[in-house]
Parts: sequence; structure tokens; C-alpha cells
Amino acid sequence: MKIAAILLSSAVALSALVAPVSAKDWKTATITLEGAYAPWNMTNADGTLGGFEPELAKVLCERAKIECTLVASDWDGMIPALNAGKFDVIMDALSITEERKQIIDFTVPYAATPAAFATAKDSPLANAAGTGAIIKMTPGQTGVKEIDALKEAFKGKTIGIQAATVYAKFVYDNFGEIAQIREYKTGADRDLDLQNGRIDLGFDDAVYFNSAFETAGGALAFTGPEIIGPIWGEGEGLGIRKADTDLRDKFSEAIKSALADGTVKNLSMKWFKVDVSPQQ
Repeated sequence: MKIAAILLSSAVALSALVAPVSAKDWKTATITLEGAYAPWNMTNADGTLGGFEPELAKVLCERAKIECTLVASDWDGMIPALNAGKFDVIMDALSITEERKQIIDFTVPYAATPAAFATAKDSPLANAAGTGAIIKMTPGQTGVKEIDALKEAFKGKTIGIQAATVYAKFVYDNFGEIAQIREYKTGADRDLDLQNGRIDLGFDDAVYFNSAFETAGGALAFTGPEIIGPIWGEGEGLGIRKADTDLRDKFSEAIKSALADGTVKNLSMKWFKVDVSPQQ
């Protein structure tokens, strides 16, 4: 899902890269989630964290033989806080990208999902060219006829994005010159403005939008094609400090196990109604 606001100062980034590596007996670990990106993760009425990722985290921690504590934190500060030692793992639909690999490490991916535009169901922008289709893109790719068609349709419109995400970068790169871009701290804030007509379009993870559409009572819908492929990185994985290779390896093995026995598929069908397991 997301490219973080991770342009840290060179000093912070360098310190993370050269931090001394020392073996650690990982009996406990703290995992942070946003708690506001349903159905990936959400905050329940009683204050506990629920959703696809908290349930998967329970499985992964059991298999890694680690006692885990889940805590909520703001999305846009997660990576700096991870490198500052405030927690040990990020699990928040975090896309594995080359940019992020310069600053933190990742497990193998546990999910891979498409992204898409959304608009009001009765908007003149509904059913834009390519709606219902799927296109595959690579980083920096240009001249995609479906995207060029959307640029014509969305010219002069306002597009809402959650700040510091891989989807934000895509919108700025492809639509920044023809549309107004409005950033939001959370996807839910953006969706509320979209539903109330304060913006024309939103762009985000497609399985996230499926849940948002239910919350909006059917007032929102996809428009244009769903976009898949390397443009979103290798998939979503756990973000871990570069020094903690032993913790990374423990969780990678747990993820591989959960993918192999169908646990990830079962949880994704429960929460997303589709299998988001990365293609092997």
C-alpha cells in the first residue's frame, strides 16, 4: 500500500544504515499499526486493534515464538519512529519499494493488492475509460493509454490522497500537472470529503476502498482501471530496522509458512473477500 514520508535527514538515514548488528534473543517485539486503515487494520470500540493484519500478526508471532504487543501510531511518522527504536516492526500495508529499502529492511511480502480511483457513484466522472479493467504498470512507466485517457477526463479536478503513500507519489507523478492534489492524514478523512463532494476523486488501495464503499453506504464507486504490478513494489511486507536481520528472518519464515498452508488466503478472504496472497 503505502510509500512513507520517509525522507529522513541524511544523518538519521546513515545512522540507521550503519547501526551495529548484534544478535538478540527475540522473545518479545512491539508491532505498530495505524489502527485506521480498515480492513487492513482498525481500532475496535473497546480500543483493541482488529482487522486482517492484527489477526495475521497473531499467527506470525505464534509461529516465530515471539510475544508481540500491538500499538497504534500515526502513519506518517512510522519509519522514523521505527529507526528511533520506539517499536520493532511496522505492519500497516507497507509496500516494499526500492526507496524504502534504502532506509529500512523488509520481510518477504504477505500481500499484494491493486490500486484504483474512486468517485461518487452519481458523479460525471463515474465509469471513466477502463472501468472494470486491470492494467499492469512498472515504476516510471509513461505512455500508458489508459492513464492518458484518465488525464483527459480528470483535468482540472481535485484528487484526494493519503499523504506519504506510494499512491500519493503515483498521483503526483501522473496527474500533478493536470489536477489539484489534496493530501489527507488518513484515508477516512479523504473518503468523507469525497462522499460530501468536497473533492472529485480519491486514489488508494482497492481492497481498502471496498471497505470504504460499504461505510459510505454505496455512495462511492470505482472509476477507471485497477492498477497492478511492480509500480507498487514487491507487495506489502513487515518493515524492520536494518540491524535486526534475525527478527526479519524469523518473521519471513513465519510468513512463508502462513502462505504455504493457506492461512493468509483464509484471512484475506475473511477480511477482503478476495485472496491478496502475493503470487509466488
